[in-house]
Formats: sequence, C-alpha cells, structure tokens
Amino acid sequence: QVQLVESGGGLVQAGGSLRLSCAASGNIFSISVMGWYRQAPGKQRELVATMSSGGSTNYADSVKGRFTISRDNAKNTVYLQMNSLKPEDTAVYYCNADRVLRSDYVRVYDIWGQGTQVTVSS
Repeated sequence: QVQLVESGGGLVQAGGSLRLSCAASGNIFSISVMGWYRQAPGKQRELVATMSSGGSTNYADSVKGRFTISRDNAKNTVYLQMNSLKPEDTAVYYCNADRVLRSDYVRVYDIWGQGTQVTVSS
C-alpha cells in the first residue's frame, strides 16, 4: 500500500505564508509526478502545482509567482511553499502522487492524501 500524509495547513492572515508537506510511504521505488490540488467549498477540485521527478513544474495561473513546489525524491516528499496568501486561497489542499512504481514493480496511479485545511483570513 502506498499512502500520502499531508501536514502544514492552518489559519493565516492575508499576506502571510504557509508551507505544506506531503510524505509518501509504502513500498515505493519511484514516483513520476507529485503535486497539490485544492478544493474550496462549493467548487471543484483544481490543480495548484505539480512537479515531475525530473524537476519539471506546472502551476495554476492563480498561484504563479506566489507558490513554489519542490520535492525530495529520496524522501518521496513534496512541499508547497505558499507566500502572499489571499482569502481566495482558502481551501482543503490535497497531495497527489501519480505513476507510482512500487518495489514489486507494480505501477499504481492517482493516489490522494486525506487533505489539509488552509484558511486565509482577510
């Protein structure tokens, strides 16, 4: 079994910063893509940022210049540094791992964490 555990959410004032972490555990050989998505109340889940094992990144336009994704492949961990937070960033943030190659060479897709709440007050 491969599991993702997020941490680092919380309440912050507008303009503040938070750093989210997500650690993947289990019999993992490699993870192709790790990323962050978010879902605000009444809205669909949306992409925030993703990063490939080779370092390629993809950001939602709404967070470009404010959020930075990074990962430690050796630790199977992905981070999201969020700066200049706005009230509209308030959401549950979910970690995602895609194309995970397990140690038994079985590939699994689209694994989600349980989510962590980020609330930005105005």
